[in-house]
Amino acid sequence: MPSRVAGTGSYLPQRIVTNDELARRVATSDEWIRTRTGICQRHVAAPDERTSDLALGAATGALAAASLKPADVDLIIVATTTPDIVFPSTACILQAKLGAAGGPAFDVQAVCSGFVYALAIADRMVSGGLARNALVVGAEIYSHILDWEDRSTCVLFGDGAGAVVLVPSDEPGILSAHLHADGNYKDILCVPGQVKNGRVAGIPFVRMDGSAVFKFAVKVLAEVAHEALTANRRTTADIDWLIPHQANIRIMDATAKKLGVPLSRVVSTVDKHANTSAASIPLALDAGVRDGRIREGQHVMLVGVGGGFTWGSVYLRW
Repeated sequence: MPSRVAGTGSYLPQRIVTNDELARRVATSDEWIRTRTGICQRHVAAPDERTSDLALGAATGALAAASLKPADVDLIIVATTTPDIVFPSTACILQAKLGAAGGPAFDVQAVCSGFVYALAIADRMVSGGLARNALVVGAEIYSHILDWEDRSTCVLFGDGAGAVVLVPSDEPGILSAHLHADGNYKDILCVPGQVKNGRVAGIPFVRMDGSAVFKFAVKVLAEVAHEALTANRRTTADIDWLIPHQANIRIMDATAKKLGVPLSRVVSTVDKHANTSAASIPLALDAGVRDGRIREGQHVMLVGVGGGFTWGSVYLRW
């Protein structure tokens, strides 16, 4: 049977760091950050919070929205670049915290495209009969991998989690998914560090070539959205809501312009959340659902791009 989204949820850490607060730590200003990125603030996890804790908050909200209990979940996929530990997976840790043991649980690592990748996988597993009620979470604590003295990166990211529940449906909700990657671009956005012989080897912080990322992101986001429209014999007029990865308002606006989608039909949370990597799309999706913008019968285009480089789209009927 095809699958549909039955519920959404989100979780944001309590602490908010404003641009003005950052300006007291690095050579920047609120105006500099806002005009270049659209970001006004970001949430930062508490010292004792882990990615699985954020995922738990989002998952609980999504299950409540879907009127399901943790025991009803038989598949958990967590998209994250910042797992609690090397292993076991954050999904297994989340499974234990939910009390939903038994079904498969695993992480997907596709950086900022992670949620799109995870949603596509979950859809295939539900529609193929390998799972019935799937919990898909994007969760990140990027504050752990930022150099807080590097103005070019530390102003861009935030922490948070978003989740959806997929269930079988008589009518398809997930209309199609399209995933891509090109490892030749691996160095323009990366964390080139690793744990080796009990020590950190390399650089354990985000490194980014901002100009190269911008050009690549706008190109592939528009292309993968058109790929989804073509597969479904639709046009951009059939996109009721565009939810791009919330990386930077300039990337988002340029993508919408390239697609010919009015900015009034773009769901944006980047001003409040900053770039939360794999959590950004489900956080924005949940915001659009809960404030009533996204309504039954509408078509929603999710497009993500991230380090790897990875990119993809999921076209939904709500």
